[in-house]
Amino acid sequence: MDSARQVVAFEDKEEMADFMVEKWRSLAMASVEERGYFAVALSGGETPVPFYRKLSVQRKGIPWEKTHVFLSDERFVPVTSPDSNFRLIRETLLEGISLPARNIHAIATDEPDPQGAARRYEGELITFFRLSRGELPHFDLVMLGMGTDGHTASLFPGSPAVNNKRLLACAASPPRGGHERITLTLPVINSAKNIVFLVNGISKAEILRTVVEDELPSMPAALVKPEGGSLLILADRDASRLLKEYSLFEAKRGLSGRRR
Repeated sequence: MDSARQVVAFEDKEEMADFMVEKWRSLAMASVEERGYFAVALSGGETPVPFYRKLSVQRKGIPWEKTHVFLSDERFVPVTSPDSNFRLIRETLLEGISLPARNIHAIATDEPDPQGAARRYEGELITFFRLSRGELPHFDLVMLGMGTDGHTASLFPGSPAVNNKRLLACAASPPRGGHERITLTLPVINSAKNIVFLVNGISKAEILRTVVEDELPSMPAALVKPEGGSLLILADRDASRLLKEYSLFEAKRGLSGRRR
């Protein structure tokens, strides 16, 4: 297993959420001490919801006033849509915390088209991170999910967006129809200091094994390899059942030795 990557298995998604809350607290404090803010890119979907809900009631030890929330990707839908990632994150996390409005960096979907929304979001990244031409932003944390087809963020197998190395954010189309998307590109994701995948359920077991052990380049999730940062894959018992090697989290003792 890659020394820069760790896979940790949990009994269930609640235990995983508890672990992630403490990981967030640790990263936030370290990032604020190092550079004065904590910049994160969050994912949508149902998998991170237990974590978001637990995080939303945390007050002690988390510098919310210096935390900046971005999105790893978004559907090109109104923010009121049930399919909006931002709506999900707002309802499960942001409404429970005292985060200044200027610290919330949503992907604006009121543009005429996804390409316009992507350009506007790229401008937001350039402004916040004070980037010069050709520079990449360095998120303190990027959180990702993993689809059964191996996609992550809105980077789908075979999509031109996977190979986009010119832009920070771009438009993307899902292969089987559905809403158009806006996504961070792989160079931005891989420039993060910390990347965390959350993976739940038996339906994800085969793709997780494929991504972790086979590392097929046709699977966008397998192309997530931070350059100088760390990669942490958190999975519940069902999702990790086919893996040959992982660390088993035990609540009272922390991380045990290798399993399997």
